[in-house]
Order: sequence, then C-alpha cells, then structure tokens
Amino acid sequence: MAKRVAVILSGCGVYDGTEIHEASAVLVHLSRAGAKVQMFAPNVDQMHVVNHCVGKPTEEKRNVLQESARIARGEVTDLAKLDVQAFDAVIIPGGFGVAKNLSDWAVKSKECTIQPDVEKLVKAFHKAGKPIGMCCISPILAIKLLPGCEVTVGQDKECEKWPYAQTAGAVKDMGCKHVNKEVEEAHVDVKNKLVTSCAFMCNAPIHKVFDGVGVMVKETLKLA
Repeated sequence: MAKRVAVILSGCGVYDGTEIHEASAVLVHLSRAGAKVQMFAPNVDQMHVVNHCVGKPTEEKRNVLQESARIARGEVTDLAKLDVQAFDAVIIPGGFGVAKNLSDWAVKSKECTIQPDVEKLVKAFHKAGKPIGMCCISPILAIKLLPGCEVTVGQDKECEKWPYAQTAGAVKDMGCKHVNKEVEEAHVDVKNKLVTSCAFMCNAPIHKVFDGVGVMVKETLKLA
C-alpha cells in the first residue's frame, strides 16, 4: 500500500522560502518510491522577500502559501487543514524559509519560536509515532520541539565545504545530539522516528545533495 506523505513548504526560493532543489529532490524520490504526496504551507506573510540576484531584501510583500504554490504547481493546501491521521509521514525540506517563515530562528536563533501550525503538526506526528524527515536547516524545528532528539546538519567544524557548521553547536547548546554526516548520508534517530540530512548545508555538487535527500526520504519511508 502506498505511503501517504505530507510535504511542508515555506515559500519559494533559498533565501526567503523553500530551497527549490531540495523540494524537487524530495518530490522525485517520493514519486520513485510510489508515495502519495500532498503539499502544505502556512497561509501567512513571509518575513521578507529577497531579490535572489543580489541577496538583499526588497520592499515587496508575499504570502508563503501563494509562493509555495509555485513549487507545488498550484496543488498546495493551507497547513492549518493538515490532518495528521491522513498521513504516514511528514517531510520538511530546507531553505531560509524554515528559519524565517516556519520559525523566527533567523533573527532569534536558540530563543526562537515556531509558527503555531508547524509546532502543532510536528508534535502531533511525533506523538502518533509517525516519522518525520527533515533536511538542511529544517532540523532546527526538531531541536526546538523534540527535547533530546538526535539530528545532523552535516559537520560541526566550519570550513569552505561546511559554511554553516556553527548550527551544529546550536544543536548541542539546546540539549540535543548532533551526529556528523557527509552530504550523501542521513541520520536516523530511531527513538524519535526522526530522519535528517544536511543537503545544502554542505557546499557540494548538486547531484550529491540530491542523493543525500534521497537517503533521507528512503529512511523516512522505512519507518512509516
């Protein structure tokens, strides 16, 4: 029987929404596995809109649900309507939208709060014993909401290959365990049914990111 998977988006574009290549990789790997997918996003304003040519905010206002529809080819539902009982697993791709629209990690780091609908669904999937897959920066949602969980955001020593390695320190500071993994690997926290991979936290060729996301998807489906 096909696994039913909810995919949570946070906009469209690495600097202010969902990382498009990560979302695409998630969807391709789910499709290949024969999963039934439904995409969701919160119906809220983005924290800001970034001109991706220059990497700077503009004066525009955009809606997270409407922007997510670009990735979902229009087939996206308000996150407030997600029924956990209708799904076997949930996957949340990365991108700065996780840290700006699904939470305020981008401005508050460890003191952040999680968008209410996101908090509700992550806790509900966890309570129901249903697996949660996360990649790139999205494991920050888990370390805030699932005390003592284990995640990977790649490596914990910053260098050209690992420009965001300081995030691993935040994981540890918040009482969770960080597990060093390479870009083509994923970490499985069996106790919490939480599967994480680093994706573009690593400065790696796109095919390696794609393959690593595939491992995360595969391990998440195994737990479903």
